[in-house]
Amino acid sequence: MARFTYYPGHMAKTKRKLKEKLRWADIVFELLDARAPISSRNRDLDDILKGKPRIVLLNKADLAEERELDRFVAHFETQGLPTLKMNAHSQRHTKEIVPLAEQVLADKFEKELEKGRRKRPIRALIVGIPNVGKSTLINQLVSKKVANVGDRPNITKDLQVIRIHENLELIDTPGLLWPNLDDETVGLKLGLLGALKDHMVPRDEVVIYGFKVLSEHYREAFEQRYDLEVGDFDVLDLFEKIGKRLGSLKKGGEVDYEKVMDRFLHDFRHQRFGRIILDRVADA
Repeated sequence: MARFTYYPGHMAKTKRKLKEKLRWADIVFELLDARAPISSRNRDLDDILKGKPRIVLLNKADLAEERELDRFVAHFETQGLPTLKMNAHSQRHTKEIVPLAEQVLADKFEKELEKGRRKRPIRALIVGIPNVGKSTLINQLVSKKVANVGDRPNITKDLQVIRIHENLELIDTPGLLWPNLDDETVGLKLGLLGALKDHMVPRDEVVIYGFKVLSEHYREAFEQRYDLEVGDFDVLDLFEKIGKRLGSLKKGGEVDYEKVMDRFLHDFRHQRFGRIILDRVADA
């Protein structure tokens, strides 16, 4: 796959506004997809957010392989990044965020009180790539729908300030990618998870990459789902086996590869293979 470029105008605008609003913020909540904790990080943010306290929120943790995810938690925390495993749909998880932010900012707020300033809400920026769950998290924090939510990328189009409660004010940002996905594997992972629109990444390459990941790391779940044996990895053989098992055939009895790809992507994005992680700490 050639180097992938996807950087709509609103993302460039968001990056500029993000730099402007950063001075307003006390802390940044960096929301990542727990199934791809490295690939779902915007590499540009490290330079933009340098010096600003940050909390890493590993969303969709209930969908990620637990043992491997714990390795990522340790990895981020050794970098000085407090990290929470969470599910944005769960209030039990989201209620841990503000206390952790208060802990991180304790010294800053103590100094403000010593200077005679009034106690005020924490001001936080929330950032992440498209379709990582930012709007869902905000709605859970405020216990009502204040941000648009959807299962497709790029729902939020502009910065918006939201008063969560007396202890937290939040600026939501649209999903922000970096200008060039020069690592083709990252593009395939994001395509597989649905963080990129399907027409933006070659679908056949995304599916083949999914076959490889499952064959290498989650073979038993892959075989059980389609009642087949992977054997020596052979892409065409897998398409044929899956198509015949699913009855995804053309009128002449040939396997319909388009239908197989549709079904596979649906299955992958709806957790039909159990808890998975596409990244490995060793590659971080």
